Amino acid sequence: MTRIAIAGAAGRMGRHLIEATLQAEGSELAVAVDRPGNSLIGADAGDLVGQGTLGVAIGGGLEEALDDFDVLIDFTVPDATVANVELCRRAGKRMVIGTTGLSEAQRGVIVEAAGEIPIVFAANYSAGVTLTLKLIDMAARALGDDFDVEVIEAHHRYKIDAPSGTALRMGEVLAEALGRDLKRNAIYGRQGQTGERERKTIGFETIRAGDIVGEHTVLFGGIGERIEITHRASSRMTFAKGAVRAANWLSGQGAGLYDMSDVLGLR
Repeated sequence: MTRIAIAGAAGRMGRHLIEATLQAEGSELAVAVDRPGNSLIGADAGDLVGQGTLGVAIGGGLEEALDDFDVLIDFTVPDATVANVELCRRAGKRMVIGTTGLSEAQRGVIVEAAGEIPIVFAANYSAGVTLTLKLIDMAARALGDDFDVEVIEAHHRYKIDAPSGTALRMGEVLAEALGRDLKRNAIYGRQGQTGERERKTIGFETIRAGDIVGEHTVLFGGIGERIEITHRASSRMTFAKGAVRAANWLSGQGAGLYDMSDVLGLR
């Protein structure tokens, strides 16, 4: 059994991760933590998701539980994730990271830690999104510079970063396939007299509304035709189940930085 710890366990995604861990074969919910001061510290993790008492209380910190789990799943916020990376690195614990909005320096901490511990780090843990990234890569290489490319994403009103991590990953895939520099070619929204579209631009458009779980479209626009590759998520359990799958897979891996393509065998 893979003993799983969940960071941010009292939050929306944390509760889905608890449910997914309880449903998955080969996994055991061993530790659940949230930020110190959360009103649910001390509550039983099972009670949070309507599964009855499990004997796993929500803790206020990871440090005192480092001996009690094998893999930490972290879908929290950048500062908390980086702190947890350092703890897991020192303790030799594996990690599955789904946090978005990380700075380049914070991502560097994860890359460095992966030299010592196994880490799955992905912008999206959906099997469908992982396949969508492959399709985007294939389409971009086939269409080349003859088609304009735009990434359009929509999420719920509570999401705090934009564009989404998945949208940015799509942009990275497009840039690599097309031989472009994303930092130089990305355009994040347009306003006013923008002039004619520069041909090698990779555009991003962001929507935040209601309870949209997650929608991503890459639009390839040519003269006389348009191709759209779209993924729509209807439940956060899609991401939670993928993360638990990654945690179980990671138990058999050595130190290194992995993503969902590795987990699904799509490399």
